[in-house]
Amino acid sequence: MLNVGKIEEGFVLDHIKAGKSLSIYHHLQLDKLDCTVAIIKNAKSNKMGKKDILKVECDIDMLDLDILAFIDHNITVNVIKDGDIVAKKELLLPKEIKNVIRCKNPRCITSIEQELPHIFVLADEEKEIYRCKYCEEKYLERS
Repeated sequence: MLNVGKIEEGFVLDHIKAGKSLSIYHHLQLDKLDCTVAIIKNAKSNKMGKKDILKVECDIDMLDLDILAFIDHNITVNVIKDGDIVAKKELLLPKEIKNVIRCKNPRCITSIEQELPHIFVLADEEKEIYRCKYCEEKYLERS
């Protein structure tokens, strides 16, 4: 049995779909932060079968909840202080995301104007559909 110690201050991302933890690690730019990170892949889960877990020992304010919610709004965010869970943050799909995904439409202005930010707007919350702010191209790679 693998045993990863508890953290004193930071956050634990639980109920991550198995295999998604490294993607989340990179999208949240945890590699650029000077903090301790434990990545647990394919942990047994009664609810999900298998899941990933990220334990991060740094201030919760360093976490971009919008990016996390875009990746998977079903992830549980446990805030840790003095070794105990003091809060659970609910993730809601962000209304807008900037520079997380790129527009694939070759006629979009973002293909020509390289310095423009790639902005996607939540077009259909129920179906979790995002569209490019400039050309309305649908983002299709949600999984």
